[in-house]
Amino acid sequence: MQLIIINGPNLNLLGKREPEVYGRQSFEEYYHSLESKFSQIDLAYYQSNVEGVIINTLQEHGFKADGIILNAGGYTHTSVAIADAVAAIQAPVIEVHLTNVFAREAFRHKSLLSPYCKGLICGFGLDSYRLAIESFLAS
Repeated sequence: MQLIIINGPNLNLLGKREPEVYGRQSFEEYYHSLESKFSQIDLAYYQSNVEGVIINTLQEHGFKADGIILNAGGYTHTSVAIADAVAAIQAPVIEVHLTNVFAREAFRHKSLLSPYCKGLICGFGLDSYRLAIESFLAS
């Protein structure tokens, strides 16, 4: 099974950015633990702060991967283009967020991506990614 994790803007700052909200561990550290835990799957990771790069990555892997785990960060609420890319690809996408977006500012309550995703996992910190991987393995 091939799964791709795609992270959007500012997620490269995990561990440094608002640690009281997002935690103290970098994504790279957490990703290595996922690779160890799920060594039976082909797991890849991409991060970009650039909307077009995220779209290119979705299109590049969206017709060959078994699944995509997408945390589009702030683009979740603003990017019609990323939503269109998710709608256009064949691979199922699980949208993830570290925080419970529904317990935060009102503008975060609306996801342009969710209608095109297999599911949504939010509010479990970095474990949101593990839960998404387990969901793909169970289906």
